[in-house]
Amino acid sequence: MDRRATLSTLLGRSHVAKAQPIVESFQPPVLGLTPYSGAFGFEQAAHLLRRATFGAKYAEIKAAAAKGLNATLDDLFKDIKLPDPPLNYDYATDPSVPVGSTWINAPYVRDTSTGALLHQNYRNTSLRSWTYENILNEGISIREQLTLFWHNHFGVGDNQDPKFWYQHITLLRTYAWGNFKELIKKINVDPLMLRFLNGNQNTVNAPNENYGREVLELFTIGKGPLAGPGDYTNYTEQDIREVARALTGWRDQGYNTVDANTKVGSFFRISSHDTKTKKLSHRFDNREITNGFDKEHETVVDIIFSKSEVARFICRKLYRWFVYYEISADVEQNVIRPMADILIQNNYEIKPALRALLQSEHFFDALNIGPMIKNPLDFSINFIKQIGWSALNAADLANRHRAFNTLFREVGNQQMVYFDPPDVAGWKAYYQEPAFYRIWVNSTTLQARMRLTDRMATNNYTVGVRTGLNVLEFANSLPTPTDPYLLIEDMVSVLLPQSLTEQQMTDLMNAFLSGTPDYEWSTIWTNYTKNPGNNTARSSAETKLRNLVKAILSLPEYFLS
Repeated sequence: MDRRATLSTLLGRSHVAKAQPIVESFQPPVLGLTPYSGAFGFEQAAHLLRRATFGAKYAEIKAAAAKGLNATLDDLFKDIKLPDPPLNYDYATDPSVPVGSTWINAPYVRDTSTGALLHQNYRNTSLRSWTYENILNEGISIREQLTLFWHNHFGVGDNQDPKFWYQHITLLRTYAWGNFKELIKKINVDPLMLRFLNGNQNTVNAPNENYGREVLELFTIGKGPLAGPGDYTNYTEQDIREVARALTGWRDQGYNTVDANTKVGSFFRISSHDTKTKKLSHRFDNREITNGFDKEHETVVDIIFSKSEVARFICRKLYRWFVYYEISADVEQNVIRPMADILIQNNYEIKPALRALLQSEHFFDALNIGPMIKNPLDFSINFIKQIGWSALNAADLANRHRAFNTLFREVGNQQMVYFDPPDVAGWKAYYQEPAFYRIWVNSTTLQARMRLTDRMATNNYTVGVRTGLNVLEFANSLPTPTDPYLLIEDMVSVLLPQSLTEQQMTDLMNAFLSGTPDYEWSTIWTNYTKNPGNNTARSSAETKLRNLVKAILSLPEYFLS
């Protein structure tokens, strides 16, 4: 199946079916984790940054190509400090949090007449805009992509206390490329997870197996083929019950609290813990877990991680996030298993294994450049980061906050709501066979995507005032803006994963100049650059550039990564 042709049909653009086909199901030559030895030029740097970040500008891609692959990977995995906490952007009636201060440790207030909890809504919108601000200001770092990866992996949703969310997402950022085993130990007792999967209700007298089931099936080792009644090859129903018993006794605290002295956290209640010995099945070598009180949950993780399938399970998920959804027998043997070996050799540190994948011959195989349908966040953020959007540079804190929250809603309209994945398994595009990434594009989300790019490109996007993409600055950032042919080529190289056909380039030129002779563009651009304050000169150049950017962003190729 030719994905470009399919998207072209949905978009009503028949000519793009002439593009070099990218098939939906292919068998690429699997070169495994052999380090990439080919040229690392603009195309390869753009591919790496497109997958590892939420988009890079032309200058950033050029700089990466000049540095080389290893130095760029060093930048992507460079330790950076955690972002400053979210603020009260513009809500003036919270007695505990003045405007411009953070709310992450501040209590709530209850309405004395209705009992309703006050100040929660503005903190939720603050958390969302803060998250999008971090994504848009990520620089050359893989951390935000990995934070979203882990958010999808653990699938927590449906929680109303933004203070709990802040602690959870900060945990994911902290361990973005860190130790997977240690992250699971932290997740076991994370206050948000305790509430989400009822770990806070798991007691010796009333065991709750929700988290015990998901930590095995979704978070660590995964469900294998059914080998018998209650036997999922990698674990059994017996293991779920015994793991749940080992995790009894944990409680969260600080949820929606009005007490300034009660902080968000978790604690262990000995009286609620099952102190008897737990006996695992043959899938875990009939291991026994003796009473370890508040450390017992860590013993559980150590036992689970003694099985190499844990490494293969998480490596498959990383592969589907950063490379492609289809894992053939060759990919399993030549990519997943060696990657898992690296993970195990490094005691489950994510960085060495993921770095090996991103610097492999397989990652840079031509067939792996451009086959992935972008998720809504990538789709919406990529072009904004690459081209620029004036609303994000507003001097006023409240206006920037409004712009970030507007983007949050736009991505939600495309059926990807940060802080609310639809299921504990995450977004379906990363696990639902056989559609996988194609789930992102349907009649509803397609219109939402096109509406966003069209309005942004044509300066018809409203965030208090009409605004749009910084097309003049974008053109000026490219090496030869006076030459219409080279200008289009450079824009395409930044915004799209692969080159276009001759017919597509002709169509873009027609959309750009609208019948104006190509040689006149140089005059139009020069007039603008010499007289940037002249509204007529500015408008003449800007209008044509907006038409060009709109045409590029409407191509099926922009949907791909």
